[in-house]
Amino acid sequence: MEKSRLLYVMAIVKTFDVIIIGGGLAGLTCALHLSKQNIKVLVIEKNPFPHHKVCGEYVSNEVLPYLNSLGVDVLTEGAVSISKLKITNINNKELQTKLPLGGFGMSRFYLDNLLYEKVKETSEVIFKTVESVSFFQENFIVSTQDSTDYKAKFVIGAHGKRSNIDKKLNRNFIEQKSSWLAIKAHYKYNLSENIVALHTFNGGYCGLSKTETGAVNACYLTTYNSFKKFKGIDDFQNNNMSENPNLNHFFSKAIPLFDSPLTIGQISFQPKKPVENHIFMIGDSAGLIHPLCGNGMAMAIHSAKLFSELFLKQHTHKNIERNQFENEYKKQWNKTFSNRLKTGRFVQKLFMNEATANLGFTLLNKFPSILNAIITKTHGKPLNNA
Repeated sequence: MEKSRLLYVMAIVKTFDVIIIGGGLAGLTCALHLSKQNIKVLVIEKNPFPHHKVCGEYVSNEVLPYLNSLGVDVLTEGAVSISKLKITNINNKELQTKLPLGGFGMSRFYLDNLLYEKVKETSEVIFKTVESVSFFQENFIVSTQDSTDYKAKFVIGAHGKRSNIDKKLNRNFIEQKSSWLAIKAHYKYNLSENIVALHTFNGGYCGLSKTETGAVNACYLTTYNSFKKFKGIDDFQNNNMSENPNLNHFFSKAIPLFDSPLTIGQISFQPKKPVENHIFMIGDSAGLIHPLCGNGMAMAIHSAKLFSELFLKQHTHKNIERNQFENEYKKQWNKTFSNRLKTGRFVQKLFMNEATANLGFTLLNKFPSILNAIITKTHGKPLNNA
């Protein structure tokens, strides 16, 4: 946006303390936290609620105290309590362990809408697509595709795994081709309520867990090279994934509840910067953990808490020194999440290679404490109240 246009727009547009781009778990949680402290927040989300998203839909219990303090009680709302983890491979080798903190299953259709209903009581939420973000004279102008402009001193990127915003910011990861795609659907199937299952297959892995409706969420990640050898989703599921006996049983017995599965491509696990062009990134916009570790949703919520607390601490001093704030956020984000992401990449490499996976199953069955240590490294401690 040209300088003269920016000066004009800044003088007349609607102004907020914070604009959040993206209304997923991270964005909505952040809005709820900030607005409870009388911060004027605008959330810009592309799609009206409720809607389904490609997601594993398992959440670690580490976030429960924090969500409860925000007035969001997922267990009362029907979330399924999960206490066990099961991992299998195509050779029918199996690992089972109790999850140290436990977790819960809830669909993004329900959970995101639950947060949205809370957020809209204290913040403004609009359903539009962001076209551009300009930073000028210590303020942002966020422009949407309908040529409407909004102003804020701070902007948060909560737009998910990849977005047109990432392209406009020239973020490093967006230029690198990714070999991963994900597919998700809900099914009617008799799965134990207290378990999250991860079944590996040639070229990927699939997570199964129950949601609040009783439906089983099946979400799998695979490589393009594996997927393109088959004629489509059904062919891939029936003739590749079903080499794992557990997935063979699932796909032969489960009744699909969606008209067609949801898909997302070009999923990048490359490192991302927590701050880009003065925009604070949270959730998957800041970094994506491999779904095999099953903790992306909790990390998204945790990152919202991390930013919100740092922002509120700085906000009390009125004149926030931007560079100092940005550096502190980068430092705290890396301290909190970098080791989790590194462990996630290690686990993914271990179980995606057949030789190391077989060795891993044997070793972890003999020494289950190692598996518990890995789970602990990819999860956090229970979060304090807001």
